[in-house]
Amino acid sequence: MKPIFVIGHKNPDTDSICSAICYANLKQKITGDTYIACRAGAVNNETKYVLDSFGVEEPQLVQSLEPRVADVQYRKVEGINRRVSLKRAWEHMRDNQIQTIPVLTKWGQLKGIVTLGDVARFYMEDQGASALAEAKTSYRNIVDTLKGEMIVGDPDAYFTQGKVVVAAANPDVMEDYIGEHDMVILGNRYEGQLSAIEMKAGCIVVCLGSQVSKSIQKLAEEAGCTVICSPLDTYTCAKLINQAVPVRHVMRTDDIIYFRESHLVSDVKSTVSKLRIRYYPVLNEAGRYVGMLSQRNLLDIERQRVILVDHNEQGQAVDGIKDTEVIEIIDHHRIDPVETMNPIYFRNQPLGCTATIVTMMYHENGVEIPPTIAGLLCSAILSDTLMFRSPTCTPVDEAMARNLAKIAGIDIEKHASAMFSAASQLEDKTPDEIFHLDCKRFQCSDKSIAVAQVTGMSKEELQRVKEEMLPYLQQTLPSSGMDMLYLMLTNILEQSTELLFVGSGAKDTVATAFPTLNCLENSILLPGVVSRKKQLIGPLMSAIEANGE
Repeated sequence: MKPIFVIGHKNPDTDSICSAICYANLKQKITGDTYIACRAGAVNNETKYVLDSFGVEEPQLVQSLEPRVADVQYRKVEGINRRVSLKRAWEHMRDNQIQTIPVLTKWGQLKGIVTLGDVARFYMEDQGASALAEAKTSYRNIVDTLKGEMIVGDPDAYFTQGKVVVAAANPDVMEDYIGEHDMVILGNRYEGQLSAIEMKAGCIVVCLGSQVSKSIQKLAEEAGCTVICSPLDTYTCAKLINQAVPVRHVMRTDDIIYFRESHLVSDVKSTVSKLRIRYYPVLNEAGRYVGMLSQRNLLDIERQRVILVDHNEQGQAVDGIKDTEVIEIIDHHRIDPVETMNPIYFRNQPLGCTATIVTMMYHENGVEIPPTIAGLLCSAILSDTLMFRSPTCTPVDEAMARNLAKIAGIDIEKHASAMFSAASQLEDKTPDEIFHLDCKRFQCSDKSIAVAQVTGMSKEELQRVKEEMLPYLQQTLPSSGMDMLYLMLTNILEQSTELLFVGSGAKDTVATAFPTLNCLENSILLPGVVSRKKQLIGPLMSAIEANGE
């Protein structure tokens, strides 16, 4: 069974990352199953500081959960070498109940494909008596196909000249149709075997398991004539012998359609729906063959099981969330949930931080919180509540954080100050990176908005951010897919926010949301506002609805 992903929202903040790590750890301890903490975007400076402080690696990056070929239960059918006979290729297809097999190099790279139709076409069409030579067939293939034994000759040699002849006539007549290098299929008559050798045949096939005399063996060796003894009768040998031809002689090498494990299933379905091919080779990212994919396999996909933390809105979830099976949601935001296939465990509490809920669940399940986990949980609470300054902070958040700080052995004031200082170090960030460090999208009525937040410890650093971010917002709006863009420049020490905004109706929305404040053309100062969730999103949503009536 595939591991379960625990993942936060896009443009993850410290709570999103730390809650995913800590909840995955808790679930694994409770159930014994495998849970993997993931992230849906880059780690910001504040979160990086937190992870480095406690020696924790960044969670696995997952940019999309859309199913890929690797998620499909494709057939693990082994490939064949291009020197394999058609007989063995047919048996391989029969035994695996598949109609297409890949032809591989010794390094596992795709060289071509052979289908049941290719084998049947070659066998049914009149290939002529020279088919074996034209295909440069190995004597190993011939011996194997005829279930025989090589009496004289080199099994690693190849039959490259001459035609196949069935010697059913008297020796004096044989001289008229046996040519140099021919392969002669005959019985146990000494005279016929001798005549074929004297006519400089390249190989004689003695049927019915007849003994080959020592004198014939010696003469054949001296003449350079290969001798093969088969238990089959003459008719059967003649019928089967062309099956010794190597698959390289009939395999397809041009315009082979294959897929890689990383290809999206949606793209694969689009391709195969236009074709009438039953099986397709699958390659890994190193270009090596790993299996065969059929159209039927595409109907049986194991959905990735996912637990969402710190969000429940589809617009904030990782791409491809519709194609997964969401089994749990742990969150502290407003409810606008993703659609689920079945009833799930959904825990949503009006607290300042998801990490507070996760901490409570450790206690409820009687699981001891180790210092590293305590440090991550405490850091997440300090981040989301702005060290208890945010109006979203509850007594439960503060009590949990102070208890976690004792377990982790950290000083709350010093640790929070270092976190916020790391978060405000934006000199190496582009405007686009700054905007998406902590950005969430929302849908209200027919309007789509994006609200980003940048925190700082002084007016001066936030002013520098404002000077480059306002032109960026105006420039990026047309290509953003949003109706309005908002950026909160939050001063932690002064507990205030300057809100920048662009977009049709953005100014009217802000003026309606905060009617008592002075709203400028692209900005407004919001004293006491530090929380996006509790102090900004609600008023903005209400204003959008009011203005739309």
